[in-house]
Amino acid sequence: QVQLVESGGGLVQAGGSLRLSCAASGSIIRVNAMGWYRQAPGKQRELVATITRGGSTNYEESVKGRFTISRDNGKNTVYLQMNSLKPEDTAVYYCNCNAGLAVYWGQGTQVTVSS
Repeated sequence: QVQLVESGGGLVQAGGSLRLSCAASGSIIRVNAMGWYRQAPGKQRELVATITRGGSTNYEESVKGRFTISRDNGKNTVYLQMNSLKPEDTAVYYCNCNAGLAVYWGQGTQVTVSS
């Protein structure tokens, strides 16, 4: 089993920044792709950004140029640096990883951006 623990969410004014972290622990053989998703009230969960073990990244169009995903393979940790935050970025942010043949999810962390 793999556990993902997120941290770094909170309340910030529009234009501000937050950095999310997500650490994977447990019976880990190898963590492959890691990513961040978000779910706003009344909306479906959507992809924010993903990163492969080798460092290749992919971003949802609305966050390109504002968010940066990175990872530390030695610590099995993924980060999401969020700059120039907008009220529409308000959501619960979930960490995700592929390890072995399974996909794991964190419990989510709330990000609220006030206007």
